[in-house]
Amino acid sequence: MKTFVTLLGLFLASGPHAAEPTPAPGNAAEGAAQSSGWIAPVQTPYGPVIMQQGMMPPVRDFEMNRVIPPEERKRYMQMAMPMMANMMQLDAREAMNYMVVKYQVRPGVGFDEAVQSLKLRANRLNFKFVGENLMWKDFRAVLGDDSSPRVEVFSFCDIAIGRELLKIVPEMVVFLPCRIAIMEDAQKNIWILTLDWDFTWLDYAGQSLGITPELRQGIADIRAKMDDMMRAAANGDL
Repeated sequence: MKTFVTLLGLFLASGPHAAEPTPAPGNAAEGAAQSSGWIAPVQTPYGPVIMQQGMMPPVRDFEMNRVIPPEERKRYMQMAMPMMANMMQLDAREAMNYMVVKYQVRPGVGFDEAVQSLKLRANRLNFKFVGENLMWKDFRAVLGDDSSPRVEVFSFCDIAIGRELLKIVPEMVVFLPCRIAIMEDAQKNIWILTLDWDFTWLDYAGQSLGITPELRQGIADIRAKMDDMMRAAANGDL
């Protein structure tokens, strides 16, 4: 995910093609302009893309963004997917792999030891543990599946950073709280995984979204904490 978003940010914000956008011909540009007013398809040397035509309207803290109509979302996907396919010549399995940070638990460290190490390190870093999903137990109880490997997902939160993020982009709530999974693979190896929270792509995107240096540092600190926690779990550091 970091790789794709960074490339997309560079593509949209840093080149001569981004300086003077030319509206794409036909009804698509007219439809998008009618639905949003300040977002429209534009033609670039790499094909049509969705691009802002100006600054976002002023908003208040926690103000939700507009609802994107289904037809506009469909047009966006129709334009975005070919570009993604050209930039990432990967199947779905490997594309998902790019969105994840993962560490293999070292030999000799058991599943429960990895879980304990994860929670202890979170507590030491003042990263609040807020919930867990023991998926493998539901596999057994609900689906009657006793053969699936053990999978557990743990949720953590920095409420101060979370609040500041939601002030700017309320839709970020779908990514919160931060989740770290511990799971066995087909060979019973144990892995620690999370979504790649690398926000350095904002340095290339051209739009800071109102993120202050303090908030950006807070986001970086969260990612550093999560990485520290994952490494501790992988090593069984109690």
